[in-house]
Amino acid sequence: MRLRRLTMRFIFLLGGTVGFILAAGTGWLSDRAPDRILLDGATGCLVGALLFRWLWTILLRGLRETLVARHVAATAAAAGKAKT
Repeated sequence: MRLRRLTMRFIFLLGGTVGFILAAGTGWLSDRAPDRILLDGATGCLVGALLFRWLWTILLRGLRETLVARHVAATAAAAGKAKT
């Protein structure tokens, strides 16, 4: 459980960092005022963090479904071999 919490925290921070860098970098390259660059960076940080968290949840759900489907298939194959 602790590993899951740490992983989610890492993904959240990674998304925030990427969002901030992209938004602030874009504002800087567009020659915007420094206060607007920081505001855009802060908004990008929030959006990036939430987006990464959502995508990570989707990824984990897909992996979990795949593992369960493989386990069910392996169990069914083992039960089929046991009957013969």
